[in-house]
Amino acid sequence: MKVKYATIVVEDMDESIRFYTEVMGFEIDSQHNPQPKATITLLKGEGDAMIELIENTEYGTGLFAVGMDVEDINTTVKELRSKGAKITMEPIPITVGTLAFLEDPNGVRIALIQHH
Repeated sequence: MKVKYATIVVEDMDESIRFYTEVMGFEIDSQHNPQPKATITLLKGEGDAMIELIENTEYGTGLFAVGMDVEDINTTVKELRSKGAKITMEPIPITVGTLAFLEDPNGVRIALIQHH
């Protein structure tokens, strides 16, 4: 497993993009509109991990999840569950692959993603 991204729910996408590009030095990797009320911007800096900004009124602002890239999501979920992990969402198909969620002991969401 490797860290792929940190997801941050933002109130104002334009303001957040300006901050992460002009102040923090990130570059826009891609932008998506998966739903009518959701906008996603992926930002890259140094290294492989990215920041994913999501503007969506259904969630409160702040850190939403840490994303982990996995080779085989079903095997990973089964293995983590056997070790006592709290799986909060079973694997489901998404546009880029398959997604599942678990929580750490502090309630932090961890997204597991198997890309196509």
